[in-house]
Parts: sequence; C-alpha cells; structure tokens
Amino acid sequence: MTILHIQPDGRLRCGQQTFTCALGKGGIRTDKREGDGATPVGDFRLGRVFYRADRLATAPETGLETIQTKPDMGWCDDPVHPDYNTLITLPHPAHHERLWRDDHVYDVVVEVHYNTQPVVPGRGSAIFIHVAKPGYTPTEGCVALEINDLLEILRICNEGSWLAVPDSDQAGAGCGRGRAPKIAVPTRT
Repeated sequence: MTILHIQPDGRLRCGQQTFTCALGKGGIRTDKREGDGATPVGDFRLGRVFYRADRLATAPETGLETIQTKPDMGWCDDPVHPDYNTLITLPHPAHHERLWRDDHVYDVVVEVHYNTQPVVPGRGSAIFIHVAKPGYTPTEGCVALEINDLLEILRICNEGSWLAVPDSDQAGAGCGRGRAPKIAVPTRT
C-alpha cells in the first residue's frame, strides 16, 4: 500500500521522498464545494490513470489501471446533472472538463476517489493528481506534480494506494502511520 501524504506547505511525501506539488488555490478545506478551488481534506483511494499516448512514449508504469485519454473524454462538473463527478463521453449536454487539453496539465491524470461513494451534488468534482503548470501555479482543487515526479510516484502505486490530505491544523498528525483509511472501496466504473 502506497500512501501519498499532502503537506500544507506545498509538498507531497511518499515514503522517504518529498516532492514539490501545487494544491488548490482555495487552500485545504474540510467543507469542499464545487468551484471553491479547494483541495478536499480526507483519505481517498487512487483510481484510474489517464494518459496521452501521443505525448508519452509508453503508458505510465503503475499497478493502477491505465487508460489512454481520447479526444472525446470529459469529466462532468455540473452538480445538477446525473453524470456529476463521472467520466463522460463528449459531446455532452452538461458542463464538463475536457480531459484532452492543449496544455500538458492532463498528459497524466490520476483519478482521486473524492465524492464518489455516494456522489453528492455540489460537494466537488474532478479532483485529480495531474501534471503541474510551470511554477506550480495553484490548481482548482487538484494536486499537481512535475511530470517526472508524478511518473516516479505512479511506479509504486497500486489498487491499495491512497491520498491523505490532512486538515491544515492537523498536518502530519497520525496521517498514515500504518493505519488504513476509513473509506469505501469504489465499485463504479
């Protein structure tokens, strides 16, 4: 089991290594809401890894499921639509994010199982681990890493891997000290 510990100072700890990362422009919040730009507090399983085969020589090496991103892939972020916080096929009638982007931010995207069991409208969607913009510009709530760091971390991830985001005033307190997270294992595909 690989645990990715988010630190409020913009670092991610994985085992004995620490990596610079970008977090949400709205900070780290326990009361995450759609559009607030915050990274949600909690323990979350890692899901599928989407990657641009036209930009990476090979699929990321990982124990997680890998899926080639296609131009018609998106993620619904419309809280009033039944497809909210799920992978969708484009075109789609609801508001959404495109996973096939012109920039390199979604060249590698790791699904984070936040607000999935069950999906609660308005609690936030499309929380991913993805490639950081130059200068580690804050995200809309995701965790972003330099691409080589992300690929290095993925090499040791598997279906038992999870992301630990502590409340900023509890950073490092008990986070992943040999305990498993109290979260549901997602069954939705």
